[in-house]
Amino acid sequence: MNSFMTVMSQNGSQAGSIYPTLIMFVLVIVFFYFLMIRPQKKKDKEQKEMRESIQIGDEIMTIGGIVGIVVKKTEDTVVIETGGDKSKLRIKMWAIQENITVSEKAAAAKEARTKAMIETQQNKKKNKKNKKDE
Repeated sequence: MNSFMTVMSQNGSQAGSIYPTLIMFVLVIVFFYFLMIRPQKKKDKEQKEMRESIQIGDEIMTIGGIVGIVVKKTEDTVVIETGGDKSKLRIKMWAIQENITVSEKAAAAKEARTKAMIETQQNKKKNKKNKKDE
């Protein structure tokens, strides 16, 4: 009878130790969600928006590295013109990796903002220097 009570008390203490394990398991799942799953969903959403915004005349690059200009767009495919002999290729929308036209415009706009900020800072420094000289 005494050994039965000892076994029961040991089982009771083991049941109490499941909670820290369960908490750690939940924390690992939450960690992986915020570290891996959420950023991937955000990236997928941006890729989908980029593919939906493609227009005729945009220069695109496929996941295979083929670069061409969009000449026709349907719901799930695009026809691109590539090369010196103007070869036409029909590709699926999911195979488009980058819209080069939009990327170049964004890079040019970012460069213009950077130049404007630098010029503004230089003008402020000149104004301060002029005020000190007066």
